[in-house]
Parts: sequence; C-alpha cells; structure tokens
Amino acid sequence: MTPAALPEPSELLATARVVALPLVTRFRGIEVREAMLFEGPQGWTEFSPFAEYDDDEASAWLAAAIDFGWSAPPAALRDRIPVNATVPAVDPDSVAAVLARFPGCRTAKVKVAGSDQTLAQDVARVRAVRAALGPEGRVRLDANGGWNIDEAEHAIHALAPFDLEYVEQPCASVEELAEIRRRTKYMGIPIAADESVRRADDPLAVAEAGAADLLVIKAQPLGGIRRALGIVAEAGLPVVVSSALDTSVGLAMGAHLAAAVPSLEFDCGLGTASLLAADVTRAPLVPEDGSIAVHRVLPDPELLERYAAPPERVDWWIERLGRCHAVLAAAPAVE
Repeated sequence: MTPAALPEPSELLATARVVALPLVTRFRGIEVREAMLFEGPQGWTEFSPFAEYDDDEASAWLAAAIDFGWSAPPAALRDRIPVNATVPAVDPDSVAAVLARFPGCRTAKVKVAGSDQTLAQDVARVRAVRAALGPEGRVRLDANGGWNIDEAEHAIHALAPFDLEYVEQPCASVEELAEIRRRTKYMGIPIAADESVRRADDPLAVAEAGAADLLVIKAQPLGGIRRALGIVAEAGLPVVVSSALDTSVGLAMGAHLAAAVPSLEFDCGLGTASLLAADVTRAPLVPEDGSIAVHRVLPDPELLERYAAPPERVDWWIERLGRCHAVLAAAPAVE
C-alpha cells in the first residue's frame, strides 16, 4: 500500500457532505455528532475530528480520510472484527438497555471518571455491567485521563472487585500513567493508553516509557491506517483498535485497520454506531453476534440529505478542511 498524493481541496469538496447525527444518549458532552464525508477513488471516507480540536491535531484526521479514500487498504487478515459494548455515564438502571444495543458482545467498556460523576456512581455503573454480563463477560474501564494519580489508585482499588480486563487512560500524562502502573502492578490489572497515543506529539513515548501494558489505536487521529500500523509495529505492545464515535463510513476505516493488525488479542472498540440514533447508511456497522464486518460503506443519498448539517455548520467544516489541508500541504512528505 503506497501513500496517497494530497488531492486539491476542490477535489475533496466536489463530493463532500456534512452530516449531523443525533446520539442515543449524551456522550463526550455532545448530543449530535457532526462529520464530513467525501468520496475518493477507493470509496467513501470520513473526516470528523471533534469541534474543539485545533487545526494541527485535526489535520491528522484529514490525512486519514485521504489515506482511506485514495489508497487501497492493506490485505485483510480477518473478515469480521469482535467488538465491545460501550457504556456511557448512564444510571445503573439504564445499563441493560445500553448493552442490548450491542447484541452478542462479550466485552463492555464502561466510561468512568466523568467531571459530573462521583466514584460511587462509577462503582454502581460498573457493578450493574458486571451483573448484566455475568462472570464470563469482560469489563474494561475508560477514564479518559480524568483522575490524578491518587484518585486513580483509589478508584482502581474500589473497582477491582469487578474483575477488570484493563483500565484505559486513568491519568492524563505519560509520567502519571507510568506511576499509576507502578503503584497498581501487584493487582494484575493492565493499564491501557489512548489519549497518550493519539493526542501525543510522539505516539511511541508511552511505550518507550513503560507506561502502559497495551495501546488503544484509532485510525483517524493517528493519520490513517498505514501510520497506525507503523505505530503498532514499532511499539511492540498488544493493541485495541477503537473508534472516535464515527459514522459507519469512519468505522469501516477502523475495521480495515483491525483486519490488518497481525495479532488482535482484544475485542475492539468499533461498535459505536450503536450509540448513534441515525447513520448515513441503511446497513450500519452495528454489532451482529458480537462483531462487525470488514467492508467499505456506501452512504445512502436520502440519509445524507435527511441528516445534512445546517448551512452555517457546512461552511464551518469547509473552512476547517481548507485550513487542515494547508497544514498537510506544508508538512514534509512522509513515505
């Protein structure tokens, strides 16, 4: 698979559509997920960095979109990807309804450490997930860097009785991750890094520092499938391929990445289309028997029209794409 040349903005915008998709429940502080889609020679692709990301960070997402739309993906080693359920910061009584949206999933990732949540609420939610999955289910936590070291240590102790598969990004910095991993290593609960990979100047720093037992890899934030696979190879750690609340078009990119990872030891975080109340295709990449298929997604014209973003948001995304394209155009070529 060779790098794609950088298309002109006019080529990207010729087929571009901006959608605003409602969520089933509030997630990451938003109730509507916006994304820009456009079609390249290889098929439809997605550019959907979150609104708060600056142009330098968002430009990696544009590079990923171009990579997927203009370059053939690597050879697939598997045609279906096992995925986890994702449980937002919901009331424990709502856990069963959330899990029902992920049929057949044997693993659940539970969001914890929210700024509007207490540890007691996190414990109650995780307890409900464990009860719903039973003793054979797998429960992993995602703190999104929301704890300091002491809070993380206390929380991991409180949540350890629920037989945790791992804790994702308990603290924000690489140094904090290394320290919390040292403090809790005797408990046998692995530490995973997400933001310390995808939002870092050096995505390999967390592995080099011995700050994590596994890495969470996402195609869009890391600049595309090729670059993500390079990080996997250099890091030498087990990985979980995940998504960034993408439409099914973006999830297809993640599925192609997961299909090309040589060793896939963990269920992947690619079932998040189940968190959308609407999608851009009538055959969304939602879990079936705990997995999703590896294939490209063709958006439905009627759904693109129905969920089209308001004109002022379309203009915002067009301007953003132009700025991010300028960042890519000014960057040194990477082979």
